[in-house]
Amino acid sequence: MSALETSVKLRHEIEDFFFHEAELLDDWALDDWLNLLTEDASYFVPPTDKPRASHLDTLFIIADDILRLRERVLRLKDPACHVEYPPSRTRRFISNVRVNVDGDFIDARANFIVYRNRRGGDIRMFTGEYRNRLVRINGELKILERRAILDVEELGALGMVSFIL
Repeated sequence: MSALETSVKLRHEIEDFFFHEAELLDDWALDDWLNLLTEDASYFVPPTDKPRASHLDTLFIIADDILRLRERVLRLKDPACHVEYPPSRTRRFISNVRVNVDGDFIDARANFIVYRNRRGGDIRMFTGEYRNRLVRINGELKILERRAILDVEELGALGMVSFIL
């Protein structure tokens, strides 16, 4: 197989992975979504005014390790979590997937649109770019790090990000 064929095959595999992930999140299959992450995964949503900042010295909208992600999922599934009960209805669109292999890591970027519908509320649209660091564990792709960089200048009218982008 040529380098080009290998590159196209990998990009197609990662696109399918992102589409599957989007389906899990849209279906609120959050436990299944957690299975797509490594045991040391991180999930970041940087501040809208500093999208390229480091979570080590900047206050992020979300900066979760795997333990906090598991807690977030438990909270989101709890009927007492009024901000997401009943859960928002979301629809994700993923496009412009770009892939770069860096040793054992696969850096994959993609543009996203997430439409969020809440009962009695407006439809909100979140747009941005995913920056992912993926690894293979036992032949399966897993998310080691997810960065969801929002395009907006401020969250303001969009409200809080109480669901998983």
